[in-house]
Amino acid sequence: MTRPRPAAGGGRVLGVAPERLGRWLDGVVTRHGAIEARAGDDGALDVSCADGTTLTLRAPFGWTPSAPLLTGFTAAARQPRRAAVLLVRRGRWATGVFDGADLVVSKVDSRLVQGRSAAGGWSQQRFARRRGNQADAVVTSAADTAARVLIPHAGEVAALFTGGDRGMVDAVLADPRLASLAALRREPALEVGEPTKEVLLGTPGQFRAVQVHIVEPGDRPA
Repeated sequence: MTRPRPAAGGGRVLGVAPERLGRWLDGVVTRHGAIEARAGDDGALDVSCADGTTLTLRAPFGWTPSAPLLTGFTAAARQPRRAAVLLVRRGRWATGVFDGADLVVSKVDSRLVQGRSAAGGWSQQRFARRRGNQADAVVTSAADTAARVLIPHAGEVAALFTGGDRGMVDAVLADPRLASLAALRREPALEVGEPTKEVLLGTPGQFRAVQVHIVEPGDRPA
């Protein structure tokens, strides 16, 4: 389960691993009483509990409503899908293709980008130009890596998930070679630190999770 965070409009948002969704919903029934499900907007599953708690569930790769709703939704959430991941931060990037939670192919790399300088005047300006050039080189190198690693699988992946520095990710995906992948980009962005192999391997815990917006009676304005 991903860390709960406050949601706009009240309540909280969290992610539940698809393999745990059935047990998690059993816990919801225990805590909040009997539940009733109905198909919501934009592929969501809306769930109402006996105590007034409401949940909005979204499958990571979409869902076509079918009866019985809870069973159909859970089956769709568990279905293995192939996904691409692109993580970029200053000086480091990671790319990978996953089949379900299994990593199929990946590349993690880095390039020097200098830190801030305490100097002023012309020295500061020269440093800023050099640092900007280094950051541009990171974007170019990350785009080259993404094109080499991800594009051969572009026709197989259901979605692209990104994380890190959003501006740098946007700049990488602006490369014309990555247009087909950019069209598959999904939100929200992954919450990641430095793009290491370990961090890359942990991303399925986020992008495969069922997103749940839960609002309890006490979360609503009086």
